Amino acid sequence: MTTAFVLGGGGVLGAVEVGMLRALLERGIVPELVVGTSVGALNGALVARQPELAVVDRLTELWASTARSRDVYGDRPLRTVRRAVTTGTHIYSSAPLRRRLEEELGDAHFEDLPVRLEVCAASIERAAEHWFTSGPLVPAILASAAVPGLLPPAEIDGEHFLDGGLVNSIPVGRAVELGATRVFVLQVGRIDRPLAPPTRPWDVARVSFEVARRHRFMRDMATIPEGVEAHVLPAGGTSARDDSLLSHRDFGGVEARIEATYAASRDYLDEALGPVEGSGP
Repeated sequence: MTTAFVLGGGGVLGAVEVGMLRALLERGIVPELVVGTSVGALNGALVARQPELAVVDRLTELWASTARSRDVYGDRPLRTVRRAVTTGTHIYSSAPLRRRLEEELGDAHFEDLPVRLEVCAASIERAAEHWFTSGPLVPAILASAAVPGLLPPAEIDGEHFLDGGLVNSIPVGRAVELGATRVFVLQVGRIDRPLAPPTRPWDVARVSFEVARRHRFMRDMATIPEGVEAHVLPAGGTSARDDSLLSHRDFGGVEARIEATYAASRDYLDEALGPVEGSGP
């Protein structure tokens, strides 16, 4: 049996994946393969580097410190307007995120990791899904998390990349292609909320993106071959507020979201796989 963790994208909602990881690792479920997109690439890189329960504390502190410092999307409004006018493509610098990644990962390479990791990004020139599987981790994660309009495209070896969520937001199919026979899907909760036609200009892009990401995910789930066990873990602590125009800046309640998702995922795993031995009354 080959166990894979699939970590989807979702910006600040990616904190909920930490609660899912805690529930999995507490049960002794450790991945042999990790595939990630966008913020899932970041969370995935840390768990592939340290596939043990202690990584949950590291991730929790990373998310909590990001919430306190607000440095990733923390520019003042005037500065973001000036950058948008100057560049014509984005409102935030990728430098704060790069610094965070370098603090966590240094110059680590994919080849250094004890667990196989693959990271998804969208190639602009090839209009294609691209999977980073070797080389330095930090540039690959920056490419995977280059949210259009918020961050600049990432350039690697002369090729430009945008957020992997554009082409494969929850890459279940990739895990199956790579031979996974037991797949745990860590998703941020958006696929659970009903979609309605947009009523405001800024809703159009969000709803369009949701249609695309959900279509790909549902198609991949529907075509999982017989004999492959798949579990979609539930997210907790999310709401429709997370779809607002400024939700990408809302790091409030990070630890509460992690705890709520941990509880929901623990209950799901108890029901799907049976209680952990010795955990009963």
